[in-house]
Amino acid sequence: MRFIAFLIIVLASSTCFAQNMDSGFNMLEQGEYVQARSFFEKVLKQYPENKTARLCYGRALGLSGNTDEAKKLFIDLKSDYPADFEVALNYAESLLWNKDFAQAETVYENLVNQDPSSFPAILGYANTLSNLKKYDNALSYVNQALKIQPENQNAAISKKYMQLGKAGQQITNEQIADAIITLKSNLQLFPGDSDTQSALANAYIAQKNYTKAGETYTQMADSLKLLTGQSLVAHLMKRDKLALQYAERGSAFAKARSQKPSYKSELLTANERYIQALIWNNKYQEAREVIAETQAICGESNRLDALKATLGMYTGTFSKSIEFYEAILTKNSASFDGNLGIANAHRAQGNLDLARDYARKTLDFYPNQPDARSLLSTLKNELSPVVSTVASHTSDNGNNEAYAAGIHATIPFSHRFRTVVDYSYRTTENTSNGSMAYNSTAALGAHYRVHNNTWVEGTLGFVKADADQNDYTDVNGSVFVKSRPWVLQYLELGYSRELQNFNADLIDEKIFMNNFSLNYNMGTNFNLGWYTGLMHTQQTDGNSRNLLFTSVYYTFTKSPALKGGINYQYLGFKDQVPTLYFSPSQYQAVELFADLTGSAKNWSYSAHAAGGYQFIEDQEATTLYRLEGNLSYSINQRFQAGIYGKYSNIASATAAGFEFMEVGFKLRWQVLNEPLFEF
Repeated sequence: MRFIAFLIIVLASSTCFAQNMDSGFNMLEQGEYVQARSFFEKVLKQYPENKTARLCYGRALGLSGNTDEAKKLFIDLKSDYPADFEVALNYAESLLWNKDFAQAETVYENLVNQDPSSFPAILGYANTLSNLKKYDNALSYVNQALKIQPENQNAAISKKYMQLGKAGQQITNEQIADAIITLKSNLQLFPGDSDTQSALANAYIAQKNYTKAGETYTQMADSLKLLTGQSLVAHLMKRDKLALQYAERGSAFAKARSQKPSYKSELLTANERYIQALIWNNKYQEAREVIAETQAICGESNRLDALKATLGMYTGTFSKSIEFYEAILTKNSASFDGNLGIANAHRAQGNLDLARDYARKTLDFYPNQPDARSLLSTLKNELSPVVSTVASHTSDNGNNEAYAAGIHATIPFSHRFRTVVDYSYRTTENTSNGSMAYNSTAALGAHYRVHNNTWVEGTLGFVKADADQNDYTDVNGSVFVKSRPWVLQYLELGYSRELQNFNADLIDEKIFMNNFSLNYNMGTNFNLGWYTGLMHTQQTDGNSRNLLFTSVYYTFTKSPALKGGINYQYLGFKDQVPTLYFSPSQYQAVELFADLTGSAKNWSYSAHAAGGYQFIEDQEATTLYRLEGNLSYSINQRFQAGIYGKYSNIASATAAGFEFMEVGFKLRWQVLNEPLFEF
């Protein structure tokens, strides 16, 4: 603190004049600490016991970065002058330099008790309390210091940072409205202060009041902070194209200031947001190029490693992201980006135990941090028992009607193992011929995560049916391997056994289907995707079926998610038994489709529409269309209710001209707020 150096100069001037130390005092006052250190080192060779020279040398040591040496020197001085107030003040400050805040608190408290009017003691005590995050007490003492010296800028600046610290603490404790009040009072003390305006904008962001956050950034005189802030707000408001426009302007602004001493720092800040905006807009190759350009100018840094890791998260290369986050943590084990980033990367990779460990570590370094708490809460919720129920009514133009109800329960034991229980009941009737049938199924299953995102899932149970001619009980079940073997790839291989239960007559026939399936989805980083499903079915009536479904799709928008494309389906049966069920030797369908999914507050929704042509053997093509919609509402974090509806004329159970409709109601209940077993 320069004011302490100034105080020493004033007090020592009468005794040190003969030793001509004025030039050394000036060096200290002007911040030339290395030069001052050399100067007073020479003085001490001539006058090794001179108290003032020792004090000044200690200050020069500490302020030039040799804080441990300075602390040792002041300990020696304190031993030589145990009752000297100025020596004690400098010793206390050396404790601050070395971040020995708890020890400094005791020393400053004693100094304030010795002299309650000492400005440097009171301000030093306030700064110590601030470093200990005791902001209310710190502000009380800094206000006392300002009463003694109302115009002192050091005290005013200290108060500014104390209020910023207090506001940050309030945001962490979710006292956001109080934080906004604190920050607004800071702006009264420092009108237009960019640090406070940035913090106020962040408080509004934490409050999800993005309009106010944008207005706050607009009021900033710092053009770079204004542009990067507005870019972030646009992204949070799901306007990523606008976010990119602001970020591009910010990057151009920083490049235009290439002659400034702070050029590299400003360019890194501007390009950091520009790279993020490119990633938000799926411009991944451009983001790589800007990262390389920035690194060539600014050198390597944790911030650039974090951007490389973020790029990996968006492009699905989670292993690469983990490597970059590990590099960050090697250099700074307390890095927020490193700890929370690697937690999210491990979760995306499917390694949930490590995701949990790093989320906890983030909270160790940053207690109550909202994003880390949210991730930990998500991981906990995934281990909580969940019960889902559905009730539905279906009808078709063949006079078939069915009512069904089902319940599905998931009971996780760990991130690797969970059990499932299923039960369903269905009654179907044909109103034209009076046939009626009932069937119920029950199954117990288990899911086991073999490695990261590779799961083995199996169920085994029974089906019981009661029809006009036959009642019977038989087994059903399934086994699947589900995996993400490569970046943006999904693969599913499995077997399932199920009863053909579309209508009462089919239930009476007791036809079971043994399905062997392969499903594969390939995504890309340019919004194009390709899904293919293959199925071969062996039926207990001796018939067999081959099915191919393939879809090429494009994602037009992310929020709400709008996807569209073209589907092709091929179906063929070995034997044709049209009197029992739709079984053409060859069936093909081509359709265009669109999917829309999104959410707003507590509501979530999805809609699907498809239309095209279907070709049954050598018959003329007929039109087909399918419509589906879902709407659900989150009553609270653990309970959701929803409705859905389907309408289709695709020929899946009878000949052309078939029409089918289903409406239903769904409930989902997370039974416990915490995992059933140890997390």
